[in-house]
Amino acid sequence: MTGTTDVTGTTNTTNTTDATGADGTTGPVIVVGSGPTGLLLAGDFAAAGVPVTVIEKRPHRISNLSRAFVLHARTLEQLDARALADDLEAAGRPLDRLRVFDRLDIDLGTLPSRFRHLLVLPQYEVERALERRAVEAGVEFRYESELAGLAQDADGVTVEVRGPEGRTRAFRAAYVVGADGMRSAVREAVGLPFPGKSVIRSVVLADVRLAEKPPALLTLHAAGDAFAFLAPFGDGYYRVMGWLRGRDVPDREPLDLAEVKEIVRLALGRDFGMHDARWMSRFHSDQRQAPAYRVGRVFLAGDAAHVHSPAGGQGMNTGLQDAANLSWKLAAVLTGHADPALLDTYQAERHPVGRTVLRSSGGIVRLAMAKRPWTLAARAALTTFLNAVGPARRALATQVTGIGYRYPAPRGAHRLTGTRVPDVALAGGGRLYEALRGGRFVLIAPEPYDGRPGYADRLAVVHWASGRRTAVLVRPDGYAAWAADSADAEQIEAALTAHMGARV
Repeated sequence: MTGTTDVTGTTNTTNTTDATGADGTTGPVIVVGSGPTGLLLAGDFAAAGVPVTVIEKRPHRISNLSRAFVLHARTLEQLDARALADDLEAAGRPLDRLRVFDRLDIDLGTLPSRFRHLLVLPQYEVERALERRAVEAGVEFRYESELAGLAQDADGVTVEVRGPEGRTRAFRAAYVVGADGMRSAVREAVGLPFPGKSVIRSVVLADVRLAEKPPALLTLHAAGDAFAFLAPFGDGYYRVMGWLRGRDVPDREPLDLAEVKEIVRLALGRDFGMHDARWMSRFHSDQRQAPAYRVGRVFLAGDAAHVHSPAGGQGMNTGLQDAANLSWKLAAVLTGHADPALLDTYQAERHPVGRTVLRSSGGIVRLAMAKRPWTLAARAALTTFLNAVGPARRALATQVTGIGYRYPAPRGAHRLTGTRVPDVALAGGGRLYEALRGGRFVLIAPEPYDGRPGYADRLAVVHWASGRRTAVLVRPDGYAAWAADSADAEQIEAALTAHMGARV
């Protein structure tokens, strides 16, 4: 007999098993991958009282090598609902205007959000904040542990995990979420293809110091056959990304600083005196999407479900919004407050968003890399149109920042159903996204309705600061589940039962 640990993190004395059988314990959720998407998911599950274990093949450390550098408005709203946004805002640098193709100005200061900007902040800072929250909520982490196999049946999922000692153990969970990146072992284990193609090959990356400060917080431009992007880490180093048409070499080919400088000079006119590179690498950017985000009791989120070019800075943001959509639904099912059919809406709501992001980011890359006369003319015409037509420019801004997406609504539903609800002011001086903290539904009700007991801490009943008469039931992810312009108490109660189950 030996001591083993189940997926809830509880030590048990059981018979040691090999990879052919589970150790007899069952836990609700296993999340594979501890990037931003996996950390937000795990933190949400634990905060909802759902025991969760994170499986991560890397050692326990957050690298200072950052893939993403931008938090968009919708993601900041989701982090605000978890009491994380203000600290991240203090650590990052806001940018309220984007200049694209050296001609198109996108003003983020008019966004209908508390966050009328994007936040320049390295991904590792986001991961640190999400990890702290997850640890405080009681998430169990298994580092240096790799998914070695997965099998599911009607009652749960058996996961084979190879630990740091090389031994494989089998664990049981009700559900598994694969947030393990582009080369997802979870996606492979359930047999899902990952169709798509490489959008850009031989992209160079370097983290360097600069002798000259760039003129803008984010610097990006394409000229001739070259493209370059500069973003600050905040510690004196800058991330440089560059690409040169026609230079197609394998990712494993050695990279030196002279090549990075050359590409940056071609794209930006000068290399800003870059020196002291602490890291350099090559990579290729793929555009791929899994056809399904769910196979039975197994879900995919973030890069495991979709990858695309870094154009628009939408990668990490889209993954975090996947997590915000899935976490409350899975928690509601596991705590007995929702029918398992609710889980089907994850695919219906998030797969179209992922497809749109692939198309938009790919389109930005193709326009940035335009060379032929007709593509250059098309880019010039598009930027002229967007600069001249305010509504089109604002629509582009809301899509890139994530606040413009809406989810499918039932036929005949109120116009607000499925839309993102902004951070409206509430009676008594509060805000909606403060009321959403704790993974709750929020009913914004007209006076004098103040609800009845029975939903414990799963529902907050609040009132408009403006005295508006519309009733809106806001889901934990900030989207309207139901709304009515004039609803009596009986109609409101029916809506609560439909979306939250019977009172207890």
